[in-house]
Amino acid sequence: MSEISRKSVIHVISSLCLRHGACVTVCPVDCIVPGPESDERWGKQYYIDPYSCIGCGECVIVCPTSAIFPEDALPKEHQEDADRNVEFFEEGPGYWNNDIESTEE
Repeated sequence: MSEISRKSVIHVISSLCLRHGACVTVCPVDCIVPGPESDERWGKQYYIDPYSCIGCGECVIVCPTSAIFPEDALPKEHQEDADRNVEFFEEGPGYWNNDIESTEE
């Protein structure tokens, strides 16, 4: 992993994510994006950009599957999801040319 450490991640979308999309609509800085559905590695969930997240917590409140956690409250079984969120933006597609509307069907 590169310059962002796990300690700098404010909120983490865990593997419990079912791509509902409520988090995207409430994020005031538009830092939550879906993985490309056709991508086997990244397509199963949404991701929070650790560079842009301001820590408001709105996404945590609206998530219907309780998949979003503050980093310091992330359950042990989802610790690797913090790294995965960072990797999505550093090594994965990041802000790819996504169509949010098509993922909300």
